[in-house]
Amino acid sequence: MADHEAVRHIVIGAGSAGCVLAERLSAGGDGQVVLIEAGGPDRRAEISIPAAFPALFGTSADWGYRTTPQPGLDGRSLNWPRGRTLGGSSSLNAQIWTRGHRADFDGWAHDDGCAGWSADEVLPYFTRAEDRSGTGAYGSGGPIRIEDLRDPSPATTEFLDACAEAGLPALDDGNPLEPEGAGPVRATQRGGRRWSSADGYLRPALRRGNLTVVTDAHVERILIEDGRAVGVAYTTADGPAEVRADGEVILAAGAIGSPQLLMLSGVGDAEELRRHGITVRAHSPRVGRGLADHLYVPLAFEAHGRVTPGVTDQQGEIGEFLRGRRGRLTSNLAEAVAFLCSDPSLTAPDLEFVWMLVPFLDQGRAPQTHGVTLGVVLLRPRSHGTVRLASADPAAHPVIDPRYLSDPDGDDLRVLTEGVRRAREVLTRPALAGRLGEPLTPGALDPDPETVHALARAHAETLYHPVGTCGMGADPEAVLDDRLRVRGVAGLRVVDASALPSLPRGHTHAPTVMLAERAAELILADAAQNRVGALTHR
Repeated sequence: MADHEAVRHIVIGAGSAGCVLAERLSAGGDGQVVLIEAGGPDRRAEISIPAAFPALFGTSADWGYRTTPQPGLDGRSLNWPRGRTLGGSSSLNAQIWTRGHRADFDGWAHDDGCAGWSADEVLPYFTRAEDRSGTGAYGSGGPIRIEDLRDPSPATTEFLDACAEAGLPALDDGNPLEPEGAGPVRATQRGGRRWSSADGYLRPALRRGNLTVVTDAHVERILIEDGRAVGVAYTTADGPAEVRADGEVILAAGAIGSPQLLMLSGVGDAEELRRHGITVRAHSPRVGRGLADHLYVPLAFEAHGRVTPGVTDQQGEIGEFLRGRRGRLTSNLAEAVAFLCSDPSLTAPDLEFVWMLVPFLDQGRAPQTHGVTLGVVLLRPRSHGTVRLASADPAAHPVIDPRYLSDPDGDDLRVLTEGVRRAREVLTRPALAGRLGEPLTPGALDPDPETVHALARAHAETLYHPVGTCGMGADPEAVLDDRLRVRGVAGLRVVDASALPSLPRGHTHAPTVMLAERAAELILADAAQNRVGALTHR
């Protein structure tokens, strides 16, 4: 691409949202779209093999972020893998597709004042994205293929039986925006292999002459002139380059990358930007604030029998996968979930259980023994953190401080403690008696609350769901309005998990795809209105 080439839309980041935008914005064929991705093509074998995703952590396909030491977690600094390849984190995740709860989206609409984002209003955008023809469930024909796991483990059936014995109802797949109870996951897979946003959206669009994809390109800043975003400056192996837009620049770099790029471009807290020597383009003090993430406590055990992929017969499992996309490597490792309330007075779940076929104590990498983990997930944390600049160097990682378990009333730890108690009710049922061996998480079955507190502080981990660092809302100080436009800068939007006003009660890939589906519609509608306005004033 030549320097200073003008296009209609520039999308920064080819992740869960960016791939959606690239396809939808280029579909009409009447304007050039440029998609810029910091990572390379998604050709690594581990991306296609569902069970291999932990092997991608720490590779060139991962940004390799780390948090600051967390006082609430015994001073530990956590790894925060984020996708740096086509498909972004949808090429690294555990492929779980959950929409969230009706209360999440109605909260966006009513509490945050985001018109058009209520549950009933966003439901069509989920449906538009989903292809569930392989399961016979709701949704049809969309780019994201969602399937039942091909060869789930017998241990997963035992876990679901234990949930039933503990009184948890079965998930009702016919009521998709009110999840409560236990059930097998629906995975973003097609025929036993991963199906990322790059597979579903980007690859079919690459045939179009009006879509250009630039990989291995590190965006350094957004070009802002006279209060308007006009282009992007980036670097590749060939050196620095620019691309300019006569339409919009759309940030889809994720909950870490998007606030960092806004601040590097002069949009953020004015005092902080000046401290780093950055020219202030728009004072927006909430950029990088409001960081929220799902924290979970892993209750890990040795397992009787062959459960964990890759432990006993790696070559045999690889051969079975290559021959027919069958066997244990088609597992996403997290084969079942349960949503439940810590208090019967709640109207929506605040806890999730994730059943994993691996002792997930080192983020699932290189397990040495057959094991299982029941992850107890805090769905609605009250603790919030920040993403701040470490320096004005675009190559420097930002400072990520989630402030886990920092809420002053201690509600997060209280809810997690209740979650661990409820998890024990499942783990000690007869259905799992023949499967579970010795605990690998010290104190996993100890009922003493102080033991649980210590366990959480020593072992709790991220579930890889950061959101909220460029949140939308009606409040004039919110970074984005409800059409995802950056306040204070024309021609600039943020469309990714950073825009979510609060954490959904579930995994974040599906809500991010939904957000991008609706955002593409808003962008195209605004562009059409601008063209009509320009013709009217001629």
